[in-house]
Amino acid sequence: MSIEPEGSEFRVEKARSLAVLTLSHGETVRGCFFVAGASARSTGPERVCDVLNAEPGFFPFEVHDDAGRHTVLYNRGQIVVVEVEDQEARRDPGYDVATRRIVSVRLSTGLHVVGTVRVYRPGGRDRLSDWAREADQFRYIETDGATLIVNVAHVIEVSEATES
Repeated sequence: MSIEPEGSEFRVEKARSLAVLTLSHGETVRGCFFVAGASARSTGPERVCDVLNAEPGFFPFEVHDDAGRHTVLYNRGQIVVVEVEDQEARRDPGYDVATRRIVSVRLSTGLHVVGTVRVYRPGGRDRLSDWAREADQFRYIETDGATLIVNVAHVIEVSEATES
């Protein structure tokens, strides 16, 4: 007679969230992050940005390439930009009332991004420099075509831009 476990109380069901990674050497990788149904960092389901900011070191990523699908571990420090499929930045509490800043960002790979950041600070402390001093390593930049998560360790310069 065999006894099969009915599941572990420590098992956390995960969903897949489509994304494109840009690595420090310029390569892009398509695939999925594994996100939980609830986040320890915010209300609602876990977001890709929550996964990236959760801890240092490596994270699992399901790569979709010509060889099929396989899971690899990527070093967070080598991720420059993540383009996520959904507009997960809009799920931040206070998103609609946060100060909106249009920015121009130059990254270590030579990539130049123009988009919008949200500064979650009280009036008078909601400058771009306040955004630059936030604790999270990975931060949202929303462009006309995508929601990006940028690793600030790879930001060379950031400045305010004007809407065109």
